[in-house]
Amino acid sequence: MISEKELKVLDRNSEYYGVPTLQLMENAGKGTAELVRDTVKNTKKNILIFCGTGNNGGDGLVAARYLAQYYTVSVFLAGTEMKTEIAKKNLQKLQASKVKPYTALSDIDTLLADHDVLIDALLGIGLSGDLKEPYLSIVKKINAIQKKLIIAVDVPTGLGTATAITPTHTITFHDIKEGMNEKNSGNIHVVDIGIPQEAVMYVGPGELAVYYPRPAKKSHKGDNGVVLVIGGGPYIGAPALCGLAALRTGVDLVYVATPKRSWRSVAAFSPNFIVKDLTSDMLTVKDIQIIEQLLGRCTAVVLGPGLGTAPETEEAIIPLVKRILQEKKPLVIDADAMKPVGEHLDAIKNSTTVATPHVGEFKKLTGIMLSQDVDERVRMVQEWAQKIGITIFLKGFIDVLSDGTHTKLNKVHNEAMTVGGTGDVLAGIIGALLSKGVAPFNAVRIAAFLNGEAGNEAFQKKSYGLVATDVIEEIPDVLKKYL
Repeated sequence: MISEKELKVLDRNSEYYGVPTLQLMENAGKGTAELVRDTVKNTKKNILIFCGTGNNGGDGLVAARYLAQYYTVSVFLAGTEMKTEIAKKNLQKLQASKVKPYTALSDIDTLLADHDVLIDALLGIGLSGDLKEPYLSIVKKINAIQKKLIIAVDVPTGLGTATAITPTHTITFHDIKEGMNEKNSGNIHVVDIGIPQEAVMYVGPGELAVYYPRPAKKSHKGDNGVVLVIGGGPYIGAPALCGLAALRTGVDLVYVATPKRSWRSVAAFSPNFIVKDLTSDMLTVKDIQIIEQLLGRCTAVVLGPGLGTAPETEEAIIPLVKRILQEKKPLVIDADAMKPVGEHLDAIKNSTTVATPHVGEFKKLTGIMLSQDVDERVRMVQEWAQKIGITIFLKGFIDVLSDGTHTKLNKVHNEAMTVGGTGDVLAGIIGALLSKGVAPFNAVRIAAFLNGEAGNEAFQKKSYGLVATDVIEEIPDVLKKYL
């Protein structure tokens, strides 16, 4: 069973992986026609197809072309202009055939009386609220007809509302949609429309387009995410790269809590940071009280970039993690925070935490050394994500992303992205998305594509000489391209 949003993700990803939505619509309409033929054996039957102005209507228009080869087919259009380009193209194809669409509501009663089979391609998934005119009147007229075969395309129009078509059969695409059952959809038939397996298994622009939270026009500073980065000391660049990536991903504010040794340098990276210096040259337990004052101002935390592995720092990690999660802040565990957390997994159990290990850090987190086999990696990452109750982003030649229930892979990146700092960029992107209220699994899916696509754009310009800041600078262009 698949949700409306996930189907939209697959549509966008199909295009990215080589199967355009126009081809998916053609496959959907053709598959519908084939199933209608299997159901309606008598070619003397007259078929009436009700088409909406969106892609569901486009599916119906394609089906009309194929069915017209065997039956007398009429089409009723619920509007005078199709809303999507691919639906418009299929209306043009239909108009070039012998099937001429009706558009006048006054014709419906006569059409209903003159046809034996009714096909509902009015509205698909994504209906918001109750039916509006002219759909409400059309649905009522269809439901009032007795003893005629009614077939719905993808989902019955009005599904989940007070007024919905009650079909004998529903021909649905790729998978059964959420909310469908035999009572409201009749006999359900699933048609494979050619969504490529890559679009199902791997992340793509669909995750970004569907799940990235676009700012409201009336939003204020802080409404679109406030990230706190806790890092630095031995390594100065890591927290700065993390913070810059979060800003480029679209958050309103970035706080950086960093030791005395690094705070001036981090502040000098960008005037866009709000930098808080800690008590000494490395993170210690004494700093937790200072960080607590920042937790109330942020909506997500990234912990780990550049902290180092001094015993005093590792001692501070677990009480700090517990305090962050007590405040119910989504948390990214990255880099040097991985080992201490791995020794105290109960601290993050069943929380809104994302861990971003590479293979070596995965061993520090779980005690398991992963093989090179991707299937084995998928199994282990999913198993440990479920066991701990967090989301894991395993970085590698194929990234593995899992929350223990859902798993996706990512191959959108390039070999030049092994350069230092790209992991900090990824952590900043994930932190930004979490701060905007994106669910952890969706956050890592978006981040995998956004980081990888930005890296690929940077590679086109810089080749093997790209550095982490080059990736950061490409993030806004990727957002612009796909949102």
